[in-house]
Amino acid sequence: MTKFNIQHGIYKNILRPIIFNFDAEKVHNLTTNFGESIENMEWLLETLYSYKNEKLKKSLLGIDFDNPIGLGAGFDYDGHLTKTMKHLGFGFNTVGTISAKPYEGNKPPRMTRLVKSKSILVNKGFKSDGAIVVAKRLDKKNLKGHNIGISIGNSNIPSVNTLSKAIDDYLFTFALFSRRKYVKYFELNISCPNIVIRESFKSMENIKRLIKEINKLKVKKPIFMKMHNEIEFEESDKIVKTCLDSGIQGFIFANLIGNRQNIALNKSEVSDIKELKGGLSGKPTFDGSNRLIAHTRQKFGKNVVIIGSGGIFNAQDALVKFKSGADLIQIVTGLIFEGPQIAGDINSKLAKNKLYLAS
Repeated sequence: MTKFNIQHGIYKNILRPIIFNFDAEKVHNLTTNFGESIENMEWLLETLYSYKNEKLKKSLLGIDFDNPIGLGAGFDYDGHLTKTMKHLGFGFNTVGTISAKPYEGNKPPRMTRLVKSKSILVNKGFKSDGAIVVAKRLDKKNLKGHNIGISIGNSNIPSVNTLSKAIDDYLFTFALFSRRKYVKYFELNISCPNIVIRESFKSMENIKRLIKEINKLKVKKPIFMKMHNEIEFEESDKIVKTCLDSGIQGFIFANLIGNRQNIALNKSEVSDIKELKGGLSGKPTFDGSNRLIAHTRQKFGKNVVIIGSGGIFNAQDALVKFKSGADLIQIVTGLIFEGPQIAGDINSKLAKNKLYLAS
């Protein structure tokens, strides 16, 4: 029995049943605050949670990754955990989604657990302290040696009510963080289902306009496009080709889903949330993500760098993503359901898996 098995057992059988009795967003806020308070306990955190092996290292788009397991956008959305996550075994972690202006979030509840479905109904709507506040917070941390990414969206507030204003919003945040040396990559989030202006970025012409304006900033760091989950191959291919033609090689498959008829959802839980707004994370996103990864890899080959996101709870799930064609993976809901040892546990298994090492 490994240390990860013991930690998982403690979390799943003792801590999680207690934690899950309380409001999800309040628990999340307490967790991020606590995580930030122990960010300098590097030796202890790495001893407990991290796993290191030279076989897991990867270099993609000019970034050296200690391992392929990342924290996805949506967990550390205000940058409190940027220093902590590496010591929990993550090879990279994304802050955000960040918007230029602060937004307190959509009307609560903003996070609703669906335990039987291994999912969370998320309705934060780019809840953010705002780009300037987050930048100042990150500036104070020693992030040398960390792979920090910034997920960028437009401010979900009434005054940002046109396409031009939304694009200006994106540009402000890109410009602000592109000057920060600790930022290794960006994520361009046009696929969140919980914001007002998102319909504008379902149009190819509008996507092209946004990318064109971002390119004028001459951002030197890699950009990953955060893709829709519930999208047809033809539409996805158009976005991918547009990005490639514009110099964007990175893609994240995929974001939350909206379909309440997804086969991974427990019917009783669907009934419980029928009056609630939001997108669904976790296991209901798994198959959609995998099909898009496999299709995109087959169609575009080595021209694309793919991060697989959605429904990863263990090493077996991770291997499915890699087998589908992902270069890296991101976890959010799996961390909440399985515990802080999840990255180290998956890495320890990947390092011993011949099929993964041979890929």
